Amino acid sequence: MKNSALKILTICGSVISIGFGIWHFFVPIIWNWYAYIDSDVTELVIAVRAINIFFSLLLVLLGIANLLLIFRKFQDYYSLLVVLGISTILWATRLILQIVHPQGSQNSIIQYAMLGTFILVFISFAISLIIALNQYKQPKR
Repeated sequence: MKNSALKILTICGSVISIGFGIWHFFVPIIWNWYAYIDSDVTELVIAVRAINIFFSLLLVLLGIANLLLIFRKFQDYYSLLVVLGISTILWATRLILQIVHPQGSQNSIIQYAMLGTFILVFISFAISLIIALNQYKQPKR
């Protein structure tokens, strides 16, 4: 990988994604999610738990995949483009959701910190994707 900006931006977005994923595994316990769900609706509790686990795992695995591809000795730009594209779409969606239906609205510091973080991660992956796409299009020497 010749472009250090590509590496730095991808590392930044990936580390934050992995951090969010690890943190999100513990969110239901930290915020006592299940206290807000009627205990008689066990299928809903199971579904919320499964969705959170899959989401958390997705963030961790995508972050790891980005890091593995960015540090690979023999660069495979197609695979990198696919994973960066998925990461960019995921974080663009999260950013849009934060703008339309903000989380953390009970505390403006949390709300805008989340927005700022989501912007940072989205921009990191989007610029990485653009750089990788430009390098992929360059003629091979």
